[in-house]
Amino acid sequence: MTFSSSPSFEMDRVKQEIADSFDEELEMEIDESRLETMLKDLSDHPEQEQIDRRVYFRELFRLQHELVRLQDWVQYKGLKVLVIFEGRDSAGKGGVIKRITQRLNPRVCRVVALPAPTERERSQWYFQRYATHLPAAGEIVLFDRSWYNRAGVERVMGFCNEDDVEEFFRSAPEFERMLVRSGIILLKYWFSITDDEQQFRFLMRIHDPLKQWKLSPMDVEARRRWEDYTRAKEAMLERTHISEAPWWIVEAVDKKRARLNCISHLLAQIPYDDVPKEEVILPDRVRHEDYIRHPVPREMYVPETF
Repeated sequence: MTFSSSPSFEMDRVKQEIADSFDEELEMEIDESRLETMLKDLSDHPEQEQIDRRVYFRELFRLQHELVRLQDWVQYKGLKVLVIFEGRDSAGKGGVIKRITQRLNPRVCRVVALPAPTERERSQWYFQRYATHLPAAGEIVLFDRSWYNRAGVERVMGFCNEDDVEEFFRSAPEFERMLVRSGIILLKYWFSITDDEQQFRFLMRIHDPLKQWKLSPMDVEARRRWEDYTRAKEAMLERTHISEAPWWIVEAVDKKRARLNCISHLLAQIPYDDVPKEEVILPDRVRHEDYIRHPVPREMYVPETF
């Protein structure tokens, strides 16, 4: 028996592969911990009880396994799933979206994060540019912000007038009822953070070169208009919380708890089961005596710096 075929060697390889599959999540968590340590002297951010890291990772990986099962079920049954993520800047929407998509097939689960509308799009029916991204059968679509921009940033920053906002409040519930009647499973999440927590997270972005790109001039101005955003949020929830597509509030001051709670809730909204699958048998590799593997010129290789 050769060394490469020994059971202990193969088990070591399996363990290594499993560990590698967790690295992305571990790297993100290390990055967040580094920031919090770096900024302890820059903020009077109060110490908060954090969920135990071991519990967090165990539950996250368990929930991600369930997300894979849900993905298979959505494909198998031809379901159409649309999930909207809204909240203030730095509320953690992107973090939970990353954890949802991390282990899923991008051909099944995709993220929509639209930029500001073009001149042409501003002349269209307001919902038109969003409608093109709605899910087809067997798809999960995650909106990182959505048509609710009109009730939030557009209203607060003066990019639309009050007549536009009022028309949105009349149209949005009807539009969403149409989506649900068409067979789309629509979920809407609002990520809620405190004034102090947003202040802390903005400071994290300001003082870290790896995060500064996340802080736009619009975000800075939004910070000044905290109370305007609060009033806009309250009106939005009051006018668009409908039985066919209710709002769900995620307490998001603790990022890790927010991720686990949101994913767990999402999974509970869509009944799913295991999908029957045929056993996959790896065939023997076909070998031909006349096959010759030609060498690749050394200059084509990436330098092995590491």
